[in-house]
Amino acid sequence: MTRSVALSRDLLLVTGGAGFIGSNIARAAAEDGYRVVVADWLEDGPKWRNISDIPLHDVIRPETINDFVEKEGGRLAAVVHMGAISATTERDADKIVARNIRATLDLWDLCAQKALGLIFASSAATYGDGTSGFRDSEAGADLAALAPLNPYGWSKLFVDRRIMADIAEGRPRPPQFAGLRFFNVYGPGEAHKGDMRSVVHKIYPNAEAGESVTLFKSHDPRYTDGGQLRDFVYVGDCVEVVRWLLESPDVSGIFNVGTGEARSFADLATAVFTALGKEPNITYVDMPESLQKAYQYFTQADVSKLRAAGFTRPFTSLEDGVSAYVNRHLKPRNTAG
Repeated sequence: MTRSVALSRDLLLVTGGAGFIGSNIARAAAEDGYRVVVADWLEDGPKWRNISDIPLHDVIRPETINDFVEKEGGRLAAVVHMGAISATTERDADKIVARNIRATLDLWDLCAQKALGLIFASSAATYGDGTSGFRDSEAGADLAALAPLNPYGWSKLFVDRRIMADIAEGRPRPPQFAGLRFFNVYGPGEAHKGDMRSVVHKIYPNAEAGESVTLFKSHDPRYTDGGQLRDFVYVGDCVEVVRWLLESPDVSGIFNVGTGEARSFADLATAVFTALGKEPNITYVDMPESLQKAYQYFTQADVSKLRAAGFTRPFTSLEDGVSAYVNRHLKPRNTAG
């Protein structure tokens, strides 16, 4: 569906726009009539392929973002900030501070000055082991109670807390802000992510060949092997939330983005085999000890706040999402060689 975009403010800046979620947002925004500017480092890997089919207005380097916003602020419709270190395994906290915290807060201040809406990526990693639940409360005490398990999750919570403190204390803010706590996202555009790819992408080659796929055993007696639960959300649903926010400038807040339904890794693997028309063939192996210490056995988005804000579109079921990913993207790519 084509959105009407005011000609005077038809530019949309998407940081991390060649990445997984960012490239899907950039593609949809271009379809909707925006002149999309992507900010990203492409380097020497396959990431450029994520944007090779998108009619972009421009591509800029991330270190020029602030200058770009200063220069083009009057023509920007909004900033969609997906750029960050997304690896939960990254241990260089200084790098995380620079790219996840400092870059986001600089954009926050700049968007406040330029009266630009800012939609940015938070993460379900802010919830840590889930002991405090998965409710996207903006209250200071609730945010303070969260305990992320890694520097990545900490960086996302840091930004959420700082932004909500600005709001509570009446400091300058963008006219619209939305922090999106993405749960376990899967779908096209993730091939460059290495070990951070979804399980769907990791197991697809073996499943397609009719071979056994490997999942971790459970080291918690409450869960069977493969019974560890996650809220798996199709990337197309994440795009639809961003599209809705761009069309709903009066909506602001921190929002969970997930299906609201936890499913097991065994369900996920079975869905891949089913999409390929094959019988499930799953082998379970021990989880590395280093991972056992900080492993989430259950995540499930509470999406009631997103629904109450007006997002009514149904989320894609696990089976339908995996089928779409396998048959529209992974299979055709293999056929093409």
